[in-house]
Amino acid sequence: MRVIRFWLEHRTEVLALLGQHVLLAGLSTLVAAAFAVPLGIAAAHRPRLGAPLVALANAVQTVPSLAMFGFLLPLPVFGGIGSRTAIVALTLYALLPILRTTITGITGIDRSVREAGIALGMTPRQLLWQVELPLAIPSIVSGLRIAAVVAVGSATIAAAVGAGGLGEYIYRGLAMVDTTVILAGAIPAATLALLVDLALWWAERRSTRRHARHTLRGPLAVAATFGLLALTAWGVLAWRATDVVVVGSKNFAEQLVLGEIVAQTIERDAGLRVDRRLNLGGTLICDRALAAGDIDVYVEYTGTALTAVFGQPLGTSRADVTRTVRDLYARTGRALLPPLGFDNTFAMLVRGADARARGLRSIDDAAREAPRWRAAFGFEFLDRPDGYTGLARAYGIRLAEPPSSMDLSLTYRALASGKVDLIAGDATSGLIRALDLVALDDTRAYFPPYDAVPVARSETLLRHPEMRRAIEGLAGRITAAHMREMNYRVEALRQPPADVARAFLAGEIVIH
Repeated sequence: MRVIRFWLEHRTEVLALLGQHVLLAGLSTLVAAAFAVPLGIAAAHRPRLGAPLVALANAVQTVPSLAMFGFLLPLPVFGGIGSRTAIVALTLYALLPILRTTITGITGIDRSVREAGIALGMTPRQLLWQVELPLAIPSIVSGLRIAAVVAVGSATIAAAVGAGGLGEYIYRGLAMVDTTVILAGAIPAATLALLVDLALWWAERRSTRRHARHTLRGPLAVAATFGLLALTAWGVLAWRATDVVVVGSKNFAEQLVLGEIVAQTIERDAGLRVDRRLNLGGTLICDRALAAGDIDVYVEYTGTALTAVFGQPLGTSRADVTRTVRDLYARTGRALLPPLGFDNTFAMLVRGADARARGLRSIDDAAREAPRWRAAFGFEFLDRPDGYTGLARAYGIRLAEPPSSMDLSLTYRALASGKVDLIAGDATSGLIRALDLVALDDTRAYFPPYDAVPVARSETLLRHPEMRRAIEGLAGRITAAHMREMNYRVEALRQPPADVARAFLAGEIVIH
């Protein structure tokens, strides 16, 4: 089976990602317990406090995971990319089940039991520790069980903000449209969730049969201990050595290759240690991470920076766009380094068979057919200023129905399989060749130039001038033909991006 072979070949990486996944899920659940159990106890004794607490926890649950990460990214202490943000988000999601079951466990105790304790002369503190909490332990463990399983499942999303975990394989597989890589992350994550559920089910059954005093102090002591460990781990996760350069990338195949090329170049030519935060979310996540200092360098595209990052009007002059973007980055403490050598503009794609049968050569030709077509675009293309809305206005495109939105990597397969008739892809995508797609000419020059350019923090370049020299050594070396070949190897031949980048740097990818 290909998945098993993949695990064996990448066993060191699989174990590392599994460890990260367990850390994210376990730490967030324990931190949530350290907060939710005391809050639940207080809420059970003071209903006026309980109602707003539960309402707030309910509100948190309604926020989608990716949206939660988007809210947290700009925050100075709890945000940024990496494990901190993931642990905060997962902790927030774990609060509600533990809070609810703690309240239910305390309030569900028979009044006569409390009255008997009071009649025996127990103080409120003694009543809590010796009566209420021992009886509420089964309910609290039930909440921990739900929270832990949810945390294990939700931790896969953490890879979108560079926090690692088994979600790395899921996102990487989506970027490469590789089912084997997706399953390599999804199967262990699902198995881990089942094992956690089984272990906590056993603990729940055991606590149901034993209401002795020591069953109370054990869980509370564990929660308190891990609360302290969480604070310590937080500091460790927040710290980063100054001699480590963090390289980021967006979440599609070309960006993974470019991220590896930059990372390997810095390691080889500058002699610096590199921490890879590849496969982050879209443009704005990478931009915020760079501005916040969570990454030091990533590859951007000039047209994307002009419109999506800085909100400037479209421009068609390559020199003007590059100069404008360089000046805008410089004002924010970031440096635009020399272009890598290729322009990855948007490409409106149709099936090769349709293009040949109907004589489709330009976007104007597609506009003529559009009333009978369905389209699908990546999330960014639907929202950005140089995306679908402006394109439809420029070419007069009127589709049969509003375009669908989906992950960019999946749109190619949707087009090739006949599910849709028009997509917006990357001009350098290897799937154009692999799936027999045709890129239509942008005869009205709607799309601005999208030269691939490394963007780095000026502070990092000043601290490591050897890093600047290493990256500048890549200037002009990657042609569009090189990039198409490398994307083809990753997207069609399923070669790992790191291996493809290594082959390019070794001069093994020759374009004739």
